[in-house]
Amino acid sequence: MPTISVFYGIIIQMFWDDHAPPHFHALYGEFEAVIDIRTLAVLRGGLPRRAQALVLEWASLHRDALLEDWELCQAMQPPRRITPLD
Repeated sequence: MPTISVFYGIIIQMFWDDHAPPHFHALYGEFEAVIDIRTLAVLRGGLPRRAQALVLEWASLHRDALLEDWELCQAMQPPRRITPLD
């Protein structure tokens, strides 16, 4: 699963040819959340409150790039790296 960004110990990844709706995986230690790109709703799993807030802030800033990466993954092409949260 390609890693598209890393910040504050949080790893953001996408699977190639994954199921709809468009989403990404956020990993933080032993926690994992699957987050819908369009709505920023947590579809499965969860993160500690602070980590989840950082992920949602980052995703709201990079929603267009996330959707572009989703399309690349659906076409079995490597996604582009996305700038981490500062």
